[in-house]
Amino acid sequence: MTPHPLTSPDIFQHVRMIMGMVVGLSMTRLLTGLVRIIQHPNQTRIYPVHIGWVLTLLLMLMHFWWWELWLIELPVWTFETYLFLILYAVLLFFLSAFLFPDTVNDYTGYEDFFISRRKWFFSIFALTVIFDLIDTLLKGPAHYALFSMEYWFRVPVYLVLCGIAIASTSRRFHVAFVSLGLLYEISWIIRHFERLS
Repeated sequence: MTPHPLTSPDIFQHVRMIMGMVVGLSMTRLLTGLVRIIQHPNQTRIYPVHIGWVLTLLLMLMHFWWWELWLIELPVWTFETYLFLILYAVLLFFLSAFLFPDTVNDYTGYEDFFISRRKWFFSIFALTVIFDLIDTLLKGPAHYALFSMEYWFRVPVYLVLCGIAIASTSRRFHVAFVSLGLLYEISWIIRHFERLS
């Protein structure tokens, strides 16, 4: 008896389950870190920029999980597509792990930790921007047509800002970047989250 061939939606459900595990680990890491700060506010000196990136990344993870539903319409699945999506989810986990390491005892607080590890954080953040671009193209013209020219402006601007963040220790710049980034992520979700159907 010949086995029934898997359809694209069947494969999508399998891939989405694996991506969901990685995204779940990322959100768990961030939420556990926030709870630890609330439970032990005097244990480690907090840094508003760090908290801003935690909130931004939480939104990015929810955004990622929602928009990956578009992949159900992908007509052909390959191992390369599967591997790409898993790597994308892994990058988001790495960002979560960088925001809340196992310990910050080697640093004076989250500000010292964040500024000293910013090159890693923003290099991976820039990679997620590139992965997001590839992911958008993968979903086809109907998907990226939803975003008009704003999307093609957003990608290079984020890459430039990540480059500056890697090079700069300016507290003002980092406050401005995370503030604008968080507000823009909220705006992007409000304006585009209802456009799934």
